[in-house]
Amino acid sequence: MEKIVGVVLVLLGGYFCGFSGNKPGELEKKAAAIHKAVITIDSHTDTPMQMMQKGFDMSVRHDARKEYSKIDFPRMKEGGLNGVFFAVFISQGPRTAEANEKVRQKAITLFDSIHAVVTRNHALAELAVSPADLVRLTKEGKRAAFIGIENGYAIGRDISLISTYYLRGARYITLCHTKNNDICDSSTDTTEHHGLSTFGYEVVQEMNHVGMMVDVSHISDKAVKDVLAFTKAPVIASHSCAKSICNNPRNLSDELLRAIAKNGGVVQMCILSDYVKTPAPDPARDSARAALRKKYHDFDGLTDDEMKTAHTDWNSMNDRFPQKLANVSDVADHIDHLVKTAGINHVGIGTDFDGGGGVEGCFDVSEMGNITLELVRRGYSESELRKIWGGNLMRVMKKTAKIAQEYQLHCRCD
Repeated sequence: MEKIVGVVLVLLGGYFCGFSGNKPGELEKKAAAIHKAVITIDSHTDTPMQMMQKGFDMSVRHDARKEYSKIDFPRMKEGGLNGVFFAVFISQGPRTAEANEKVRQKAITLFDSIHAVVTRNHALAELAVSPADLVRLTKEGKRAAFIGIENGYAIGRDISLISTYYLRGARYITLCHTKNNDICDSSTDTTEHHGLSTFGYEVVQEMNHVGMMVDVSHISDKAVKDVLAFTKAPVIASHSCAKSICNNPRNLSDELLRAIAKNGGVVQMCILSDYVKTPAPDPARDSARAALRKKYHDFDGLTDDEMKTAHTDWNSMNDRFPQKLANVSDVADHIDHLVKTAGINHVGIGTDFDGGGGVEGCFDVSEMGNITLELVRRGYSESELRKIWGGNLMRVMKKTAKIAQEYQLHCRCD
């Protein structure tokens, strides 16, 4: 009953025209029932950065508008979100042996933080490492906490760390972030490796062997093509949108959408507003953003304390120069396009909450039901929504694990 109550509360918020202050109609009831019935998972959030803040409690409901937090366990329950990938995010810094060791230590600290939070909240959530865990925890009324790694910089040049992180619970690695690393070129940096580096090919191969999903969000178009030509397992784009709808370098072209579908992978729709809809010109805000990016070196290579200060300054800037956000209808436009171009079996949702994600009507996790409502409004069936809300991603996860098991069996037989 918990999911339908949460969704109806969201619907009663009156975001959509026609029922502000009214009881939910048949369409709203249908959407709420579907949202309750399907298992839902968000493939990318940066909530561990909140977890690292002193005093932040995942068991307490927070106010997204006042506290800048988009996810906690109470709001996951309200929004009917069963599972979530928490990102071990490592900003790009120097590519030296000394820096790589510091990054490894930071990654382990983030893993420890996620594990500790989940352990403290055992009655509300548990660590999940497989689709079976997600199903079990959903039946138990708990949230499933998966882990992904954002930026392959976390492994430095030590390929054995892929297995180490897998054993700590990670199930995907985003190969790079906003800057190039030793693995590949970023979509928002200069050309260095012309796609995957020689080391990058080794990384993808080892990820296939271990059972770690390869995440192509953030990487350059050429790097995506290199991955698709080489990987033995289907890939994911954990938080990406359609470039033909919003021409941002972080988004994926129709060519790449079709190629990922041919690979058997899945593109997880991101709801960070700048990737959903090209923002209208706002010189004052643009200038303030540019100044902060310059001050904090595009938020790469920062210490924990510097990152905390940067987040405070960024939130203050957003308060002074509020952004006109995209909305749930804009999100659905992308999903429509992804489905049309890649197919219903290759689309999912990865919000990027706590990393900039959030649109009008789905500003935080408590409002996730509004995405289902808009898609039901557009004619999506329960079986289609079941795929979008997690079925497709879990299929890729199962296939990746199967390929790894076959490889390991082959090695033992040899």
